[in-house]
Amino acid sequence: MKRLFSVWLKYSYAASRIRAVSLSVFCLLPSVFCSSAAYADRIKDMASIQGVRDNQLTGYGLVVGLDGTGDQTTQTPFTIQSFISMLSQLGVNLPQGTSLQLKNVAAVSLTATLPAFARPGQHIDVTISSPGNAKSLRGGTLLMSSLKGADGQVYAMAQGHVLVSGAGASSGGASVQVNHLNVGRIPDGAQVERAVPTLLGQGEFIHLELKATDFTTVTRITEIINAQVAPGIASAMDGRVIQVRAPGGNERVAFISKIENLEVSPAQGTAKVIINARTGSIVMNQAVALDTCAVAHGNLTVVISATDIDVKTDKGGLVQLQQSVSLSEVVKALNSIGATPQDLLAILQAMKSAGALHAELEII
Repeated sequence: MKRLFSVWLKYSYAASRIRAVSLSVFCLLPSVFCSSAAYADRIKDMASIQGVRDNQLTGYGLVVGLDGTGDQTTQTPFTIQSFISMLSQLGVNLPQGTSLQLKNVAAVSLTATLPAFARPGQHIDVTISSPGNAKSLRGGTLLMSSLKGADGQVYAMAQGHVLVSGAGASSGGASVQVNHLNVGRIPDGAQVERAVPTLLGQGEFIHLELKATDFTTVTRITEIINAQVAPGIASAMDGRVIQVRAPGGNERVAFISKIENLEVSPAQGTAKVIINARTGSIVMNQAVALDTCAVAHGNLTVVISATDIDVKTDKGGLVQLQQSVSLSEVVKALNSIGATPQDLLAILQAMKSAGALHAELEII
């Protein structure tokens, strides 16, 4: 009986271990699938619907109520002209030859973005900037001003208190300027007066426009839409535009929502090296392999082969790397011996011209 009991215990222990292992395996499976799906992007992050776009608005106005920090009117006559014109529209006519010395008024430029599908009555943010010599817009109030589009039509009216985020701080007798005081914002400061017609496609089709031209990504998006939505409804027009047959009426919105949330693995981008000529910053979007080459620049000599890098100067400095050669290693080696940003720029340009650097070289 004891033997049977011990055998039953061993069997129960083994069964419990098997169940635990099975559960751990099944618990790991979701994490594996999630990790593989994490590399995919949504279509809405890579493309937009043709015709669905923002519109830029601009305007001109006056900010009043400043604490002596407005435009110096002797140097900005347009401020006086604008103020007199505003008074005349309100029924106040000043005598001819009246000289105004205003300190609490500033002429400002207005900018705003009208989003797609904005309707009359909705509010948008407004950015206000001083084109004159106002010292600060803090505490001012923008008088009612119109915001126009590129066609000259008025699409919104702006008015309200100006919010300036900058502030002057003092510490130990020193004054620090945190931000520009002649630029401010009015959150929800403009009311939309006119809507811009926005069409979700022409006829039975909508068009997806990629943010960057890539034939591989376009092909993958087309395949995903045909496989997960309906076969044959999507076709690539070129390396940036995809034509999709869509239902009409109210069903089109739900159809677009389904498409833009599909996940696609984008193609690997073109190898690119970006150089900031002022600061010497170098950014690479992926590892860039180099061909064998030798560069002499000033007192620097760079010899790159398939397996190592030799960088030396006339003063005897030498850096040698014995691993796989990449552009990042070349930059590190040059920096270690004190190469200047201009040296790096000249050497990388020479490598690109010689065909040893297989990447786009962009200088900003």
